[in-house]
Amino acid sequence: MGILSLISFLSQALSAIGRQGTKAVAASIFVGLALPSLAGLAKPLLVPCILCLLAMSFMRTDLRRLSGGRHAGLLALALLWIMAVLPATLGLLVSRVLPPSDDGLMLALVMQAAAPPIMSTPAFAALLGIDAALSLAVMLLSLCVLPFTAPLFVSYFTDGALALDGLALAGRLAFILVVCAGGGLGLRLLCGPSRLARWNDQLNGANALLLLVLAVAFMDGVTPWLLADPAFVLGIAGLSASVSLCALGVTLFVFSRVEGGQSLMLAYAAGNRNFGLMVAAAGGLLPDTTWLYVALAQFPIYLLPFLLRPLAARLLRHTGPT
Repeated sequence: MGILSLISFLSQALSAIGRQGTKAVAASIFVGLALPSLAGLAKPLLVPCILCLLAMSFMRTDLRRLSGGRHAGLLALALLWIMAVLPATLGLLVSRVLPPSDDGLMLALVMQAAAPPIMSTPAFAALLGIDAALSLAVMLLSLCVLPFTAPLFVSYFTDGALALDGLALAGRLAFILVVCAGGGLGLRLLCGPSRLARWNDQLNGANALLLLVLAVAFMDGVTPWLLADPAFVLGIAGLSASVSLCALGVTLFVFSRVEGGQSLMLAYAAGNRNFGLMVAAAGGLLPDTTWLYVALAQFPIYLLPFLLRPLAARLLRHTGPT
């Protein structure tokens, strides 16, 4: 097989995956459970995959779409809601009203409250056929305020059980943003918007493959724990899914007047938080229960794009793209 034939084959394969992007992403989380031996191999690729997903989000998004005043007001409201109102509400609930008996579980819940939206939010927006510019902006602004909000929330609601170095976190985030934004926008300039539009299915396929690697890496250790104590693991899975779905549902209601499917993406961003940054900021020194919750919280993240696709299609059909 010649090089051109190989490139053509890979392009067709990525296109096929991309056309079934949400299904492929949903299936990938179960691959991690079914093949736990691959988790150790996938773990070193976790951070590079996250960086690639973020860079691809920059590459596929026209930032000029955010220049309108309507977007500026919406961004401010979304940022306040996602990074202040929801974290404070959940933090108070799990630390003062209904505190869990397991300290590791409470730490996981507070980390979930304080974390920003997942970095792949714009990638999921693209898979759902929704313009990713607003999702990208919300995610980036959340990252910018994270060094100021996360240390306060986590320290206050866990009584100092986990201390975050805000300055070090800010430095790491700045490095991530500079590298990914520079690479992604540079590739956009090099390729051109029209060519990227033609490559839509292939890029969706690449996103799905990167998310597959992430899913396998996050499932490290989950399968043995599930076999040893299925009731406990399923209970943690149910709790993580409930927290995510509650945040998603409330946010979808609050922003229900936002058109073009953007209300759905704001809800998705609010309900699915980036545990990876919080874990990295903590230096990896977390209780076993916290690690388990982090892994199981990936299920809503991976399954929701597929489950929400009919709703996204209906919203886009009724209102049109923003």
